[in-house]
Amino acid sequence: MKCTVSWTGASGTRSHMGFVAETGSGHIVNMDGAPDERTPTNGGQNLAARPMELLLAGMGGCTAYDVVLILKRGRHAVRGCTVEIQAERAEVEPKVFTKINLHFTVTGQGLPAAAVERAIALSHEKYCSASIMLGKTAEITTSFTVGE
Repeated sequence: MKCTVSWTGASGTRSHMGFVAETGSGHIVNMDGAPDERTPTNGGQNLAARPMELLLAGMGGCTAYDVVLILKRGRHAVRGCTVEIQAERAEVEPKVFTKINLHFTVTGQGLPAAAVERAIALSHEKYCSASIMLGKTAEITTSFTVGE
């Protein structure tokens, strides 16, 4: 796996903290920092997601992928899967994630809650490398809702 990240802030008259990532699969992701009110030339311009937000998004995508795939392989009629993620970070550097909650909303016809619960558990215990990795520094909790 490969990714190249380049700073885009060196051009123009005002320096900023924008970056563009090109993934090994050829996709582009923009990133930016939060504006720094104390030192405006050191902060971002709020033009894209923060890198740490993308870590959460990656974890959400990884686990949602697992949950949908596990349910489909179990021949369940899954129609939708949304993951809302809330996270807390340490107050001092390095500001790692310390707590992460993932709330899954999974929809499908006649979808058993036990099957959804099992799919989430399998993802977090065995398959989702992103959540397993982030679980080294953060307490990860999950909850879910099942709908038609």
